[in-house]
Amino acid sequence: MKYFALLTIVAMTLASCQDNKKYDATGIFEATTVTVSSETSGKILSLDIAEGDSVIRGRQVGVIDTALLVLQYKELHSSQLSAGQSAPDIAAQAASLRSQIEHQKNECDRIDRLLVDGAATQKQSDDADGRLRVLRGQLEGLMSTLGNSRGAIRENVSAIRYKMDQVCEQIARSFIKSPITGTVLLKYAEAGEFATPGRPLFKIADLDNIYLRSYFTASQLADIRIGQEVTVIADFGGDRQFEYPGRITWIADQSEFTPKSIQTDDSRANLVYAVKISVKNDGRLKLGQYGEVRL
Repeated sequence: MKYFALLTIVAMTLASCQDNKKYDATGIFEATTVTVSSETSGKILSLDIAEGDSVIRGRQVGVIDTALLVLQYKELHSSQLSAGQSAPDIAAQAASLRSQIEHQKNECDRIDRLLVDGAATQKQSDDADGRLRVLRGQLEGLMSTLGNSRGAIRENVSAIRYKMDQVCEQIARSFIKSPITGTVLLKYAEAGEFATPGRPLFKIADLDNIYLRSYFTASQLADIRIGQEVTVIADFGGDRQFEYPGRITWIADQSEFTPKSIQTDDSRANLVYAVKISVKNDGRLKLGQYGEVRL
């Protein structure tokens, strides 16, 4: 009887150990990483970060030389002022013709009165009216020319303004800022080196909120859904394992061949579906570390 009880306890213990080691999928811990590249050309004046540094989103971490851009902006600003001052004073240039038109109108009225009294001829009246029409035509032509000239200058000033805005944008992009809050993983450049558009400067990742990329077989898809809470087990080697609450945030819509480094509960499965499980990192989890999932 005691022997049977002992066998029962051993069997329960083995079953318990097997159940504790059971997992439904395995994977590797990953994080959202961003490679920050230069957006302008110039000498790197400073890049005040080191691998392992924690930075917050929007923090300025470096500067690329902006001396040439500042000089270009000043040149454009001078051109804008010069173009604005070259705009014609329409009122001043039309004043002389308006005065002549007003004088001619008075002359026409005077000749019309003389014509009524018989002291002037019809030809004199017609000639006076003709001169008035000519002056009015000249004023209309002058106003059109000056209007077109002012419009062209206004467009030129606007074009210069747009170029100034472009230079301002380039100057702003010369100040290197962190796009996310995270930890610097790699640093590709140093102060004193020359930056070109597209050259990588550093890589940063959010290590506080990481995820386990695991793989499930087709037969397991019925048991998982987006938003589902699961248990993630981080393996630190030996018997050291830590459990973390996880949440499924993404399920692939297409299958793929099982990666060689991935183990599945069904060893016969050739096709699996990638799944992302978000995990809150307590500082122990590392990128590339092995993990298991228990539904």
